[in-house]
Amino acid sequence: MNQPKDKLIAALDVDSQDEAMAAVKKMDGALTWVKVGARLFSAAGPKVVTLLKQEGLKVFLDLKFHDIPATVASACKNAACTGADMINVHALGGRAMMAEGAAAARKAAMAAGYPPPMVIAVTVLTSMGPEDLTLLGISQTPNELAVHLADEAKAAGLDGVVASPLEVEVIKSAMGSGFLVVTPGIRPVWASLDDQKRVMTPAEAIKQGADYLVVGRPIFAAADPKAAALRTLEEMAEE
Repeated sequence: MNQPKDKLIAALDVDSQDEAMAAVKKMDGALTWVKVGARLFSAAGPKVVTLLKQEGLKVFLDLKFHDIPATVASACKNAACTGADMINVHALGGRAMMAEGAAAARKAAMAAGYPPPMVIAVTVLTSMGPEDLTLLGISQTPNELAVHLADEAKAAGLDGVVASPLEVEVIKSAMGSGFLVVTPGIRPVWASLDDQKRVMTPAEAIKQGADYLVVGRPIFAAADPKAAALRTLEEMAEE
């Protein structure tokens, strides 16, 4: 996974299967990974993952499961059966929930003949700053909370976490290089921040040690999405 293309996950935050497939076809091979989140999945369902896989793409199924352990285990089982290459849960669901979800996903994938997906945990959303945590009664800073939740995810046997690029270096230092960090909150130098608060450019995030970068609106909301993706890859290579 040494090439920028293998580290870029383009977020298909669109409202229909047709929109998603049209967007992918316009990329003309510029992408290795795409992300299917709640917005697209709630409109198109599991079939969209199958169709994206048929296009030769790897899929991060970003549904952020957070419920009692048994429910999350069932959800992760079903997610793995789509053939998704990466799935996630919320770390705040607790160690037992994460462990049961990961075990169910890996078992289901093997039974279905798929490689086991990477199972990662969301730490602190990149739209949240210190003041948001305070309102929730959390006294830790986003950095402190992200590291704590990463430690819980590792103890639960997960492959890594989703975290702001601002937390990548400290998580890598605490958890070791084999523990993945997937970073949203990536904004190329030419893009607007939108609703993100804790952000970095692609080059900065790669320098911090991020394993995968998730980029959505700067690519698919661009007038020329393929050109935007290529510009993002160029920035990633600037490390």
